[in-house]
Amino acid sequence: MAYHKPEAKTVQDLKDMAHKLRIHSINATEASKSGHPTSCSSLAEIMSVLFFQQMRLNMKHPRDPSSDRLVLSKGHAGPILYAAWAEAGLFPIEELKNLRKIDSDLEGHPTPRLNFIDVGTGSLGQGVAMGAGMAYVGKNYDKADYRTYVIVGDGESAEGSIWESLHFASHYELDNLCVIFDVNRLGQSEPTSLQHRMDVYRERLEAFGFNALVVDGHDVEELCKAFHCASVTKNKPTAIIAKTLKGKDFPDIEDLDNWHGKALGAKAACVIKSLQSQIVNPNVKLTPKKMCKGSLAPEVDITNIKLCAPPNYKLGDKVPTRLAYGTALAKVAADNDRVIALDGDTKNSTYSDRLRNAYPERYIECFIAEQNLVGVAIGATCRRRTVAFVSTFATFFTRAFDQIRMGAISQTNVNFVGSHCGCSIGEDGPSQMGLEDIAMFRSIPGSTVFYPSDAVSTERAVELAANTKGICFIRTSRPETCVIYNNDDTFAIGRGRVVRQKPSDEVLLIGAGITLDECISAAEQLEKECITARVIDPFTVKPLDVELIVEQGKQCGGRVVVVEDHYQQGGLGEAVLSALAEHRNFVVKHLFVPTVPRSGPPAVLVDMYGISARHIVAAVNAIIKK
Repeated sequence: MAYHKPEAKTVQDLKDMAHKLRIHSINATEASKSGHPTSCSSLAEIMSVLFFQQMRLNMKHPRDPSSDRLVLSKGHAGPILYAAWAEAGLFPIEELKNLRKIDSDLEGHPTPRLNFIDVGTGSLGQGVAMGAGMAYVGKNYDKADYRTYVIVGDGESAEGSIWESLHFASHYELDNLCVIFDVNRLGQSEPTSLQHRMDVYRERLEAFGFNALVVDGHDVEELCKAFHCASVTKNKPTAIIAKTLKGKDFPDIEDLDNWHGKALGAKAACVIKSLQSQIVNPNVKLTPKKMCKGSLAPEVDITNIKLCAPPNYKLGDKVPTRLAYGTALAKVAADNDRVIALDGDTKNSTYSDRLRNAYPERYIECFIAEQNLVGVAIGATCRRRTVAFVSTFATFFTRAFDQIRMGAISQTNVNFVGSHCGCSIGEDGPSQMGLEDIAMFRSIPGSTVFYPSDAVSTERAVELAANTKGICFIRTSRPETCVIYNNDDTFAIGRGRVVRQKPSDEVLLIGAGITLDECISAAEQLEKECITARVIDPFTVKPLDVELIVEQGKQCGGRVVVVEDHYQQGGLGEAVLSALAEHRNFVVKHLFVPTVPRSGPPAVLVDMYGISARHIVAAVNAIIKK
């Protein structure tokens, strides 16, 4: 498609709109007495061209699955994004003055509380991953014409996660993705490391496989041509590297340090007057392009996802829960063609390769780049396009905790599955042992934390997670554990199971994963000593079945022993202790991994670090003799 230069009037209108967006950003930040008007100003022409010349939008339904996407990775420039939507007619311009107020969803950094925002941004370095996830879905699953745009600040481009995502986008030839770098030279506290060395940006992005275009970010005609070039470039994503000035067209402020994150205060009136004097048509009104009637995103249904066949195990079988996860993943994928799996080159250990083998087109290999792995999944699930299961070793999710935290702010429904948890993985040693993962995922607002103990409950955990709102985490184990449930047993979030009991029980044992097996073994040993113990499988650590634990604990004389293959802080034990804190007459003994473990055989490590059946028996004897 040939490029047609915009008419002179169109160019002037876009210039005028850019100045209006600057003025709105100043007024909004003045009303809130805080914000980033200079960071908005460097983006003004980019935002004007994007909204009123480039993007195809549905103003009645901003999250229409077929409309273009925009991710403002430099979220602190939120006011100019809000201003563009207001000028487009989504809401009254006067509302911009409610920026950052307690009763306004126009927050300091964008969140999906607003119906035109897909993902929360502002924790820098994450927008490209989320945009790449959206673009991947658009190209490979929706097979639709919508495009994804991501605006990145030059300061945040120092984040390694940005480059993980750029590599991903290039590797998968996401030609429907356009990343705009706002190179305004100045960071928060000093100039950026590269400042205006545009050749370095271009060479780096070309080396990463991008169609890299250097433009004057304040030249409307150059921007129009660059966006056209991006739209016709095939088999590679485009990076528009825009040379801009922070505080552009702000007298005595433009390109000066020490103005980041500050309202203009006494200078505001003078700056607004200067900007108004540059506007040719003060009444300029522009509207975004309507969505084309070409290839639209298909309607999808991601509700009521089921295992295509029930679990099929025999009581007493020994099966690693990580293997049961892979089996279940393939089953839910067979039931719904929008179930996808993402992994970080551990698929033959997490068993996500079970889905890959059955449906290779629905598996996304993200390689060893966990921050990008999480961000891509968040983007892929936006606008309810997919149900994503993301797997790697549980401990490696710690590297992406900020992305997971931002996922909660983004109201994502991504399901995370962490295998190789605890010291029970054995010889690989402490760097591979997930011992903080429950604490991490429990701390996420609205999360659900599954810790299944056998193959049957693991399959049901996968089925439940596929239908659960918010972030889900399923903790799977490397060692084999005994199948203790019947294939037709039912499971529910927040409902534990009593797996062993007698009326004479004197103590309640609570374990999960490999420690549930240890609890059952300990109960058998205790019975030989004429002590009967009840055993509970919590199934979910969050929400915990508090009612069950309190009821069963009281029946056991208030004596409770909790055992977990996790550090002391934040895991199952502290969840139980918190649940019992408001109840009298309970004594709780907590067994956990007390220090950084070492390499060794799994059974030896479990015993060495005090969470084996032998230690449970000792803890029971100690608590009973009190």
